[in-house]
Amino acid sequence: MSAEQPCNPSPPWWRGAAIYQVYPRSFFDSNGDGIGDLPGVTARMAYIAALGVDALWLSPFFTSPMADFGYDVADYRGVDPIFGTLDDFIALAARAHDLGLKVIIDQVYAHTSDRHAWFAESRSSPDNARADWYVWADPRPDGSPPSNWQSVFGGPAWTWDARRGQYYLHNFLKEQPQLNVHSPAVQDELLDTARFWLDLGVDGFRLDALNFTMHDPALRDNPPETKPGPRTRPFDFQRRLYNQGHADVPRFIERLQSVINAHGDHFTVAEVGGEYADREMKLFTQPPHRLNSAYGFTYLYAPDLTAQVVRQAIAQWPGGAGEGWPSWAFSNHDAPRHVTRWGAGRDRDTMARLTMLLLIALRGNIFLYQGEELGLPQAHVPFDRLVDPEAIANWPQTLGRDGARTPMPWTAAPPWGGFSEREPWLPMDAAHLPLSVEQQEADRGSMLVWSRRMLALRRTTPALRDGDISLMEGDPALLAFERRAGDSRLLCLFNLTDAPLPAPYPLISASMAASVGIEEDGAMLPGLSGCLMRIG
Repeated sequence: MSAEQPCNPSPPWWRGAAIYQVYPRSFFDSNGDGIGDLPGVTARMAYIAALGVDALWLSPFFTSPMADFGYDVADYRGVDPIFGTLDDFIALAARAHDLGLKVIIDQVYAHTSDRHAWFAESRSSPDNARADWYVWADPRPDGSPPSNWQSVFGGPAWTWDARRGQYYLHNFLKEQPQLNVHSPAVQDELLDTARFWLDLGVDGFRLDALNFTMHDPALRDNPPETKPGPRTRPFDFQRRLYNQGHADVPRFIERLQSVINAHGDHFTVAEVGGEYADREMKLFTQPPHRLNSAYGFTYLYAPDLTAQVVRQAIAQWPGGAGEGWPSWAFSNHDAPRHVTRWGAGRDRDTMARLTMLLLIALRGNIFLYQGEELGLPQAHVPFDRLVDPEAIANWPQTLGRDGARTPMPWTAAPPWGGFSEREPWLPMDAAHLPLSVEQQEADRGSMLVWSRRMLALRRTTPALRDGDISLMEGDPALLAFERRAGDSRLLCLFNLTDAPLPAPYPLISASMAASVGIEEDGAMLPGLSGCLMRIG
């Protein structure tokens, strides 16, 4: 190679990847106790690989009292017995790697369980070795909490602890005390935890609630929220200026990424929510020394899917110099399934196919939540079967999270759809049984087969996998954008409304890489339709 021919290395494996989220409690129960487990994931790994995804993301399987179903970690380096053993995890990772899949695991650095040994020591006195590993503060003169901060799950973000004679901070449940990640000792311990899992062969981390890792040490009160909008929790009445998103978070990120980079080509993605998520996602992923990617709740909390919602999301990540790489999810364990959120009064199958087509057309990484490939709607969970503290507290005002966490239907056999041999921890919705893997595997026209086709199209089309994106002007009701990588170009057209819209270009079936709701050539896009057309 001459000096005039610069080397253009291929992009890293994670750039443009499709990642499948597994919620282990609800994926497959291998031992008949009604709860999914790590051997169950291993047993179904070939199914995940056959989807055509690049990696799987495992929600927490660590030792935990399960107050928040694993996001309250009592031992960062242990596997909870309900999920199996550390050897089971090692076997899972080996099976995934044999099938060409990467393994990404959750890391929850903002808080621990109140049953973590660190917290037990921290609360014992104000002068022990871990006294400052959590966020402690004296009461105000009248005995009230040290600030007005509110918990995401309702009520004050402070709980009085009589052992220590102070309040401790918890941005979520009171059983999830806030780690003081300002402390270098805490950071060092978290970095050692990352090394532990990297040494076991994980290929990356999804970093939970990363912008909650550091607070304002001065404990200033948050100002009231003045913007209009729904307010179902006290948390919604404040602008969260001081309980999250501290300016030192990127410094910790750089330390973490340095540890990860030392182990090779791994992937890091941050979950970032809140009023300032757009700015913080950019900050957390700023090249060259920070995270690879981030995702927020743009789609996860969107009550409707409109052209404007998608245009705004695309415009946030135009691909300029010094910009990180986005990730997108329509559904996950924290949000009601999007087919239900966006499909009220509409044909479920059409909505599932159209949104899958849109997801694979977006620039960035894409996350599929287990069952999304089947077109599962939000499950109905009666009040007496709810287990999620947020769902119980907000019932019946919200759909809650339990309806997105019900067991995966592997067969159509009632009552438990092949998930388990006994009553599962959450009920199997009978409406999910006809959508089971077994039923859809046998149907060439099924949503599962469609999902595999779309993932294969994305994987083999450079413009979709790693290309640029540019929005097109025109009818505001029509979503139109172009994906391009070298000679690979696709025009992406979506009518997300229920009424027909004029197409900006003739719809020619022979040029279509994929389409939903378009049966013949023409000049109109029917309601709830979309297509990817090869151009150039």
